[in-house]
Amino acid sequence: MLHKTRGIVINYIRYRETSIIAKIYTEKFGIQSYIENGVRSSKGKNRIALFQPLTLVDMVLYHDDKKEIHRISEIKAAYPFKTLPYDVYKSSIAMFLDEVLNKTLKESNENAVLFDFLYHSFIFLDETEQHFENFHLIFLLKYAFFLGFLPRDSNEIMAQLHEANIIIPFDSGYKTLMNQLIAADYQTPLGMSRGARNHLLEVIILFYQLHIEDFGEVKSLQVLREVLS
Repeated sequence: MLHKTRGIVINYIRYRETSIIAKIYTEKFGIQSYIENGVRSSKGKNRIALFQPLTLVDMVLYHDDKKEIHRISEIKAAYPFKTLPYDVYKSSIAMFLDEVLNKTLKESNENAVLFDFLYHSFIFLDETEQHFENFHLIFLLKYAFFLGFLPRDSNEIMAQLHEANIIIPFDSGYKTLMNQLIAADYQTPLGMSRGARNHLLEVIILFYQLHIEDFGEVKSLQVLREVLS
């Protein structure tokens, strides 16, 4: 049966000579895998650019609950990014967050609230012109709500880390900044040094690792730190 849905491309892997298998978070069916034949050849119906990470798409697709890999009938960009792929700061943030999503998006059911949060978060990052240096920190804290472990405040984060025997420096200044991040919206300008931003990010990642089995190392983190340093 054919279905219309929006989607957020997470990644793809090459399959055979000219095809790919794309992982896409859909509004209607959650995270799903789709095979796209011929997309890596000049004769392919669709362009490989449509399957770049975090591309926002409109799709008409075939879906069968009994299958693990589905097929796409039609796909087009729902919101062509204007700055995200071209701004080195934004693209580094996007690459980092896409890796986090790849590790954590497991739900294969409809979740309209989560989908809207992700969809509009990336549109905001694309459109905003300033004060996005803390976007990834605020995103991770907001996203933690959907994953079921949003902290009330910095004390809860540190209490859980200490209980797991994870010790990391966290003085009153860091506590204040973390509390501000938890309460912040994307538009909220928060002044902090690069060092403080990197340290708070390390704490948030440790918090994710504590709550998500097999979260592991975030390989794009080093690139993000270098670009934002």
